[in-house]
Amino acid sequence: EVQLVESGGGLVQAGGSLRLSCAASGFIFGDYAIGWFRNTPGKEREGVSCISRGDGTTWYADSVKGRFTISRDNTRNTVYLQMNDLKPEDTAVYSCAAVRSYHCSPIPLYDYWGQGTQVTVSS
Repeated sequence: EVQLVESGGGLVQAGGSLRLSCAASGFIFGDYAIGWFRNTPGKEREGVSCISRGDGTTWYADSVKGRFTISRDNTRNTVYLQMNDLKPEDTAVYSCAAVRSYHCSPIPLYDYWGQGTQVTVSS
């Protein structure tokens, strides 16, 4: 059974940090690029960051560049999202997803999705 399980969300004050984890199982993790996305009520799902398979090329949304860092540990089948200097506008449900591709891809192409973890940033 394919699973992507996010953890690490919570409530934090503005300026604080959180580290999200995305634990994968049920597929060949190393064959997939992994992305982090966020959902806010009334808005479209937004791509936050992504890491390719292989050389681990990364991509970040402009809104999080310099504050968020994505990494992957293929020995643990896990991707991390280190979020620093959090802002109230970062409040959302964060989900990870996997696409069987070398590179990060548009949202509709992702094969597997996790359920998400809530991140709330208070001002």
